[in-house]
Amino acid sequence: MGVSLGVLAVRYGCELRGDPGHVVERVATLARADNSSITFLANSSYRSQLAETRAAAVILAPADADGCRVAALVTRDPYVVYARIATELHPAVPVASGIHPSAVIGPGATVPRSCEVGPGVVVGAGVVLGERVVLGPRTVLGDRVAIGADTRLMAGVTVYPDVRIGLRCMLHTGVVLGSDGFGFAREREGSYVKIPQLGSVEVGDDVEIGANTTIDRGAIENTVIGDGVKLDNQIQVGHNVRIGEHTVIAAQVGISGSTTIGARCTIGGQAGFAGHIAVTDDVIIGGGTSVLGSIREAGIYGGGGTPADHIQRWRRNMVRFGQLDDLARRLRTLEKSLAEAIKSGLNRP
Repeated sequence: MGVSLGVLAVRYGCELRGDPGHVVERVATLARADNSSITFLANSSYRSQLAETRAAAVILAPADADGCRVAALVTRDPYVVYARIATELHPAVPVASGIHPSAVIGPGATVPRSCEVGPGVVVGAGVVLGERVVLGPRTVLGDRVAIGADTRLMAGVTVYPDVRIGLRCMLHTGVVLGSDGFGFAREREGSYVKIPQLGSVEVGDDVEIGANTTIDRGAIENTVIGDGVKLDNQIQVGHNVRIGEHTVIAAQVGISGSTTIGARCTIGGQAGFAGHIAVTDDVIIGGGTSVLGSIREAGIYGGGGTPADHIQRWRRNMVRFGQLDDLARRLRTLEKSLAEAIKSGLNRP
């Protein structure tokens, strides 16, 4: 079943240039769309494909509308509107309520009839699930875990005891929540004593966590992931980390323990964070950046990795790197003064 362009235009606040009665059934790329497809243009590098597309309609910005030869849904936020329309045309698979015969449900667990519990799932004692929760095959929930309504855990997710997960979350395959933080006290002779990890993990509402991402439980207080946070694949979040609302983090980022990251931050892939630092709200950090100290002002920060070196020399070089701009300005001033002095000496009789 499709939706007419007129309905989509009204529903998502777009200006429609074209037939409101035309029905679209799916989304597609500019190059592969047909007369039953809707597509979008949000990146100017694809503008050359606009004239050749065979889509029923294109979602685009006002600046691109005049170059569109098919129907257009004109909006200031074409990528956001595309995401909403794509969700409507390609909804998530409905919950197949029921408990598979091979699942193990612990004593005192609350599992509403609307939930889907797949094969090989283990639900610990005292677990509380909200309505329409989906537990994919081989998912394991420790004792006293709480999961909010409409949250989905894909196959092979492991949730340790006492973890709390909010509403409408998505956890992809291989996610581990609540494993022990990396906490050890070093003896004088060099051996280590394990520090009990007594906290847990709190995940807010509307959070998505990518495949094989791991979030450690707190040492004493909880590790906290705020509402609307989006984590990519293969991210490591250390114990007692706090991530603010609507922050997005790309793949292979490592966040050391007790670091606080503010709200609405954007963090590129393979960035690394030292422990016990704070990053304020609305910060953008480029991929591969090593964040070794607190960031207290919103803005864009970058700095790719440097080759390994002896720590003392590396520290000196990092200090000098921060002085390069000032040194360059001073050098230009000296060169200008020297050139003027030479010119003045040559002009003397």
